Parts: sequence; C-alpha cells; structure tokens
Amino acid sequence: MQAEVIIRAFGHENIRATHRSTLEITRESHLTREGDCIIAVSADKAITDLGEELRKGLLGENARVTILIEADSVVETVLAQGSPQLLLAHPFDMVVRKSSHICERTLAIKANRAAYDLSRKLVRKLRNPRQEVKITLSVRT
Repeated sequence: MQAEVIIRAFGHENIRATHRSTLEITRESHLTREGDCIIAVSADKAITDLGEELRKGLLGENARVTILIEADSVVETVLAQGSPQLLLAHPFDMVVRKSSHICERTLAIKANRAAYDLSRKLVRKLRNPRQEVKITLSVRT
C-alpha cells in the first residue's frame, strides 16, 4: 500500500531550524525564535487533515515515511517510520522525530534527519515569509 499527500506551507523570518532531534510543520502563522524545530508555518494541513488512507498507512507496523521538502529548486528528503502507537490527533502541528517518542503531535519517528540536519541553503529559503513550501508526505507499508 502506498499513500501520498501534499502539504502547502510558508516560510517565516524566525525559522532557525536548529533543533537536533525534531522538525515541525504547523498550521500556526506566528512563530517565535524559541520554535527552533519549526521549518514551515501556515500549513494547509495538520495531522488530523491527512486523510484516512494516509493515516491508516502511518499506523502500519512496517510503515516507511518519506517527507520531501521543496522551496523553489531546493529539495531535501527526510526518511522516517510510522507506528501502530501513533495518536495522529493534533489539529495544528506535525512533528517528525529522530527518537521513538510519541504524543498527539507526532507524525513519524526514527527519522534520519531533524531540522538541524537540513541544508542551510534550504533554511535560508525557509526564512522568507513569502516562500511557498511544498511538503510531499508519502507512506509505504
């Protein structure tokens, strides 16, 4: 089974992308400098909006998650895993974690990259509030 969804979001002048164990996409439009894991704001979807097929895929025992982050011609990929324990219940945020920690905001775990690991070229793009960010979320079980 494979499912995919595209999330549209925007950059923000306060994006720092320095968190070493997570990255986050949020529907919120406001971002303080303390939100060092956030890579995109004003997203058109949160975990609760991902659709039944994708959500079911994320809950698969062997779910493999690919997150493609695109800002203009700069493209980065994050690989992670789903889990039957995911709650998928947050109406604003999606967090991808290097760890296995799960809460209502967790989209995927055991990721190969966090915000800190993204190229600084991409992060510079993400600091532009007018920069549209396309996030393609794919799940394969």
